[in-house]
Amino acid sequence: MPPTSPQPQPQPKPESVKSALASLSRAVERVAIEFGEYPADAFWFVQNGLEYAASMVHGQLSPESPHHSRHITGQQLSVGLKAYAEAMYGSLARTVLAKWNIHSTYDFGRIVFALIDAEVLSKQPEDTIEDFRDVFDFRRAFGEYVVPLA
Repeated sequence: MPPTSPQPQPQPKPESVKSALASLSRAVERVAIEFGEYPADAFWFVQNGLEYAASMVHGQLSPESPHHSRHITGQQLSVGLKAYAEAMYGSLARTVLAKWNIHSTYDFGRIVFALIDAEVLSKQPEDTIEDFRDVFDFRRAFGEYVVPLA
């Protein structure tokens, strides 16, 4: 029997992608409002930074294995979010995070666990918010100075 070639995976329809993105957007906005301590931009930063951090740990998502686990620890996510903040905002990274009321890696964890509670993100049984406590010091990691933003 001749070898069979891999069957192409069905691509999501544009409408289903739009619907999924709209649903995600509503969920993130709702979590930000209900949690109340961080603006929606902080939640979006963590949501978007998660893929950046997972790529740092696991490499780029491969079309051959789209369902491969890309789980990362709280420590890995914290380091990845630091790198993402620096990539996005450069020397203003700490200033932007401070504007969103993010002053420590524990704040990253609080946002992540709010998204987990809202079922936007998932976790492994061993994951806890304590995984985010004191991963690094923001002053040392980003520098002492925070630019005042109006």
